[in-house]
Amino acid sequence: MAAIIKKAIVKGRVQGVFYRASTREKALSLELCGYAKNLSDGSVEVLAQGEGDKVEELMQWLWTGSPASDVSAVTLLETVEEPGFTSFTTA
Repeated sequence: MAAIIKKAIVKGRVQGVFYRASTREKALSLELCGYAKNLSDGSVEVLAQGEGDKVEELMQWLWTGSPASDVSAVTLLETVEEPGFTSFTTA
């Protein structure tokens, strides 16, 4: 199956609650590449690359997040990034 890339902006209580680390753990368990990074407005940006069904699973999981998080919105964005990630990182 061809790799797909999806990007999301996650809003709510998602910084300082291990949201990025939990996202990385989930993404790696799904064998995805990409990143989760904090944004200056308090949200988290997530980009995932991999098999379509696994990327979709992560996009749905973003609503759950870490035990201490409280997600209020997940917005999917169009992405123009080229495939090429080799792991899943946090920033």
